[in-house]
Amino acid sequence: MSSHSRIDIHEPTFGAGIWHFGRYVDRYATDGYGPPVSTLEAIDLAGQVGDLSVVDLTFPFDPPELPLDEVKAALERNGLRAIAVTPEIYTRRFVRGAFTNPDAEVRRQAVELVSRGAETARELGCDYVKLWPGQDGWDYPFQADHSELWRFSLDAVRELATAFPDLRFAIEYKPREPRNSMVFSSAAKTLLGIEEIGLPNVGILLDFGHSLYGGESPADAARLAISRGRLFAIDVNDNHRGWDDDMIVGSVHLTETFEFFYALRDAGWDGVWQLDQFPFRENSVEAARAGIRVMKNIHRALDLVDREALAAAQKAQDALAAQRIVQRALLSSHTER
Repeated sequence: MSSHSRIDIHEPTFGAGIWHFGRYVDRYATDGYGPPVSTLEAIDLAGQVGDLSVVDLTFPFDPPELPLDEVKAALERNGLRAIAVTPEIYTRRFVRGAFTNPDAEVRRQAVELVSRGAETARELGCDYVKLWPGQDGWDYPFQADHSELWRFSLDAVRELATAFPDLRFAIEYKPREPRNSMVFSSAAKTLLGIEEIGLPNVGILLDFGHSLYGGESPADAARLAISRGRLFAIDVNDNHRGWDDDMIVGSVHLTETFEFFYALRDAGWDGVWQLDQFPFRENSVEAARAGIRVMKNIHRALDLVDREALAAAQKAQDALAAQRIVQRALLSSHTER
């Protein structure tokens, strides 16, 4: 087999968070960047993309009383499958924390909400339940007892993973926002927590943009999680590293995006390539197509890398040689499809 032979013979499965097709609001355009979008409407928009196979659904649905059978029907008519459910444990009810709220009753409400989401995920045949406890953390020095926040977080995840042993729970870490500091803030800290939880069905969802934003190398973070068998899922996007901008894949950090996917393939990871973009001012369907187009080019470029030459360059830590090799592959792969 030559150094250019295919390692991964099939095209990846592409997915997206259903919020990609929703309504966006920020602290300036408080009236939103578009009209409200219901869960069924968002699923129908996702179905227009053409290359999407799976979606991650937020829970509760919009509207909350939407029957699950209608969601299933919408997915079926659009040729989509729900890969995950993301319980909304980051809304106003949990402004002082979900798993780490100082009020024990609110902490219980957060666990119960995730439990209902997990039951829905089970009904939909999802691969995992995503945990993004964005409100769990602190804003000021001395605001909280860090040991207590850590214990609350691990106890909640452990309880959920124990109650649903047939489901996987993927923790999406992020350094900050909406809290100034989040409990699950990095790959390393999240892996430490997972090790302490001690259950096989708890892992990481690695958001490329969160990793960039947190000062990590996403490729390094991916290899770290994979080395412990804990990389359950990925979300991909891009940003300027100063904020979680959720821009189109590869639009700013194309080489690091390529390195990220190279690391995944090199380690034998074969999960869904999933979009987590926020097209505030762009057409959501076209933005999804743009992100997938970039990922398809990256997938082709992975087959063009001279792996033997790259391995030699890396062994020598020859940055210029390595860059030359990956740029040749990446720039040769481009095609308008």
